[in-house]
Amino acid sequence: MEENLAGLTAQETEGLIREAGRSLQAAFNALHRSFDTYFTELHSHSERALQEALSPLGPLYSQNTRLYGDLYNDLRQYYRGSALNLDETLSEFWSRLLERTFKTSAPTDVSLSEDYLECVAKQQETLRPFGDIPRDMKAKVIRAFVTARSFVQGLIVSGEVVRKVSQVSLSPECTKALMKLVYCPHCRGLASVKPCSNYCSNVMKGCLANQADLDPEWQNLIDTMIQVVSSFSTEPSLDVVLSSIPARIYEAVHYQQENMDTFTAKVYQTCGTPGEPGTGSPTPHDQRRKSGSLTASEYKPSPTAGLRLEMQVSDLSSKLREMRQYWIQLPPALCSKLAAGGTNQDKCWNGITKASMSSGTSILLVTTSAAQEADVRGGQCPGTGRLYAYRQTTTTGVRGAATSQASASVASADSCSHWSSCCFSDDGPLLLYSTLKSTAGLKLWDRQK
Repeated sequence: MEENLAGLTAQETEGLIREAGRSLQAAFNALHRSFDTYFTELHSHSERALQEALSPLGPLYSQNTRLYGDLYNDLRQYYRGSALNLDETLSEFWSRLLERTFKTSAPTDVSLSEDYLECVAKQQETLRPFGDIPRDMKAKVIRAFVTARSFVQGLIVSGEVVRKVSQVSLSPECTKALMKLVYCPHCRGLASVKPCSNYCSNVMKGCLANQADLDPEWQNLIDTMIQVVSSFSTEPSLDVVLSSIPARIYEAVHYQQENMDTFTAKVYQTCGTPGEPGTGSPTPHDQRRKSGSLTASEYKPSPTAGLRLEMQVSDLSSKLREMRQYWIQLPPALCSKLAAGGTNQDKCWNGITKASMSSGTSILLVTTSAAQEADVRGGQCPGTGRLYAYRQTTTTGVRGAATSQASASVASADSCSHWSSCCFSDDGPLLLYSTLKSTAGLKLWDRQK
């Protein structure tokens, strides 16, 4: 009978823990959907604005639509978690754009070989045919996309950690204490009497001691994510960066066309003078399209878009703060469903009899010996490998591919001797903190604290 009651108690309590975990997971998923919808719409609006912004360039746009489309597709894939190196992707875009615009601007009677165009493309960094725009745009786009991707993946990983931790089975010591908490009144003919709230809280805190170990690092994680959210509105804000991409590309090409003669002369010095027998050297293209100046400010988001970003930041921040103390609030949250209410505290089960908690002589706490603690807390740490994989994904393209030493760490990241040191060690969220803070331009987490 006692074994059956113990099993029933464990099943019911574990169900409550999983239910609470699912509720928090749903909150993380809702935040993910909200931000993902907002960011995806920003990205799509910028892509749609590209044709309008670049159409004045004529053939320089119409003949290179695939190149521009590939850029937006690469940015989208990176945000979704692709292992693209964003720095290299943007550099490659500007090199290919230089190659195409140089070819389009050359006289029609001059044949430019692939090798020659490749030489031209390599001059993007040294001769800076697009001015400072590629460098400035690259820094802002990388910051925007890495920060957005890190935040989204942080939400996904945090929800996954909650799911796995919420599925951990209760220890035998905890199960025994819960049985006394919930079913011993039945044996005394007090089936309608609920546990005293303090008594329930003590038992639950003992049962969830492992989860409580996660609280300091969990709060640091949530605080870091809130800092990342705040960085979205730091100038240049997320919406400004995305909406100005078409205008910045236009400015770059326009700058190049205005200075094509000077650039061409420098290319001839580096790559040689192209041409076929009888054609001579190419001459400056006299029919180059001239157009008025267009600045990025003309493509800034409307006041409505800015207000939407402000609302996103406010909503995300407030809801993340609500999750900050989840692990220490879990015991009282569970007891609110099991224990007596405030008006029944003088007629509750205190572990001995029907009375107030203060009149009892024994307040049951779940304790474990050193050997039992190793058994309860040892073994696989839920979510650690997933967190490490998250860190590796988000840093690709900013810090380069993972080293073999880092890869080797994955093998040992799924086992540890203590939950806190395992789940929040160098192979856990401290890496997540570091990634989120660095990509948001914040100070790296001090691991000695």
